[in-house]
Amino acid sequence: MEHLSLKRKITIMIAVMAAMFFAAINQTITSTAMPRIIAILDGMDYYTWTINIYLLTSTIATILVGKLSDMYGRKPFILIGILLFMIGAFLTGTSHDVFQFITYRGIQGVGAGIIQSTAFTAVGDLFAPRERGKWMGLMTAVFGFSSVLGPTLGGYLVDHIDWHWLFWIFLPLGVVAFIMIMVLFPKVERKPGQHIDYMGSLFLTIAIVPLLLAFSWAGTEYAWGSVQILGLLAVTVVAALIFIFIESKVKEPVLPLHLFKNSVVTVSNLIGFIMNFGLMGAMIYISFFVQGVLGISPTYAGYVTIPMSLSMVITSAVTGQLIAKTGKYKRFALIGIPVMIIGMTGMIFMHHIAFTIATTIIFGIGLGLGMPVFSLATQNAVSHKELGVVTASTQLFRNLGGTIGIAVMGTVMSNSLTKNLKGAFTSSSAPDFSKVDPQLAQQLQGFANPTTLMNKPLIEKTMASLPTDVQPLFTQMIDTIRDALSSTLSTVFFTGALVLCAALLLAFFLKELPLRTSNQSHKVNAQAQQGEEAAVQA
Repeated sequence: MEHLSLKRKITIMIAVMAAMFFAAINQTITSTAMPRIIAILDGMDYYTWTINIYLLTSTIATILVGKLSDMYGRKPFILIGILLFMIGAFLTGTSHDVFQFITYRGIQGVGAGIIQSTAFTAVGDLFAPRERGKWMGLMTAVFGFSSVLGPTLGGYLVDHIDWHWLFWIFLPLGVVAFIMIMVLFPKVERKPGQHIDYMGSLFLTIAIVPLLLAFSWAGTEYAWGSVQILGLLAVTVVAALIFIFIESKVKEPVLPLHLFKNSVVTVSNLIGFIMNFGLMGAMIYISFFVQGVLGISPTYAGYVTIPMSLSMVITSAVTGQLIAKTGKYKRFALIGIPVMIIGMTGMIFMHHIAFTIATTIIFGIGLGLGMPVFSLATQNAVSHKELGVVTASTQLFRNLGGTIGIAVMGTVMSNSLTKNLKGAFTSSSAPDFSKVDPQLAQQLQGFANPTTLMNKPLIEKTMASLPTDVQPLFTQMIDTIRDALSSTLSTVFFTGALVLCAALLLAFFLKELPLRTSNQSHKVNAQAQQGEEAAVQA
């Protein structure tokens, strides 16, 4: 599709970014409202499934549609993705119980995965690698902008209108994006003699689903060493081995193994995995710090991450332009990852809101510098006929990084918090409940967990109901728990910084290939250049 006019390419990209924003905003707008929605549906026991089902279906759809879009073209899949997402969003808004809600969120996840995979691949169809940088930066900025607008808008809407409208309010945008892509996006004819890898797709799914479930449940629903978690991981290993065997034999593998012989693809995917690991740690546990340690209400806590998202949006857009201008991308990774490490290291020492905002801005700048690089590097390293599958592999590794990162960070937090609370309440400075009425003392000790720190109205209500002589003791206890949580989160952020150091080390091994000026392979480009030089010499 390189032959299209620049005006038409830009129009198509507007439609693609509209589809991306439609999917992203529908995800982020529910982040702050989800606990209340599930409470209304009386389904708190199934709360994790509302998150896990979306993650599972979107990850599977992302990787499976990559190869199919290489075979049939992007247009039918991005249209199917938008349609499925709209159907899922509409049905989710009609849910009467949590089981309907989970089912419909699964449909949404399938649509989101298809949109996510085909949208980034469409950039590669429209533009040569040298031009892709600025568009990759803008696509990343779309995600960042949705993370700025979504949580704030969701919190406002759920307070002022019926929750169903959170899933319906952006449906007209989906309709507009669908029509624009249907009219403007060129159709690609299927090449004859291609076959769908059904068995490979099946065993890839069997390998991914238990893996995601294991890391979603480990440390929360089940212990890491439990039969359930070990069983899920065993299924993943067996299915992965069968999958590798199948892929080595079939003619059209769903995830060609030779891709991972390409050092650029392998290194880029590993770095993407690690960066998402760190990103999830920052996004989730910053809120714990702001609400639990600093005692800021959820409404205002949501504003704290806005500067980080804005800095990421601006930096990613600028980075994309600079990559397109210079034709170099490795330098931005080598700058961006250290900036992320500096930002996360600063989080270890957070003690007030201004310092917190400053460290998150630094982290956001690092993300903006690094994130556009690796999708571009992988797309540039393979032939155009494998564009879809290599882009899908990038999204797969990022999703896995986020899931495993949340699980590992959660385990680090749980273990560290248990140790810190035990030390805090056995130290000489711990609150002394021996002179308090035993029944009241037992009630107060029920607050000795970090969950209560997230419920500021409950703390204030309890404080007001206590006798005057007991209030200082209650305040001392709350301060003790906050100190323990603060030390715990410092350990979590330290872990994240160490993991990002591994990403920085890998970045030095990223081979920088010249960004192609067309969608032909490096070999074809080199041959064409040699031919031109020979003609000039003649």
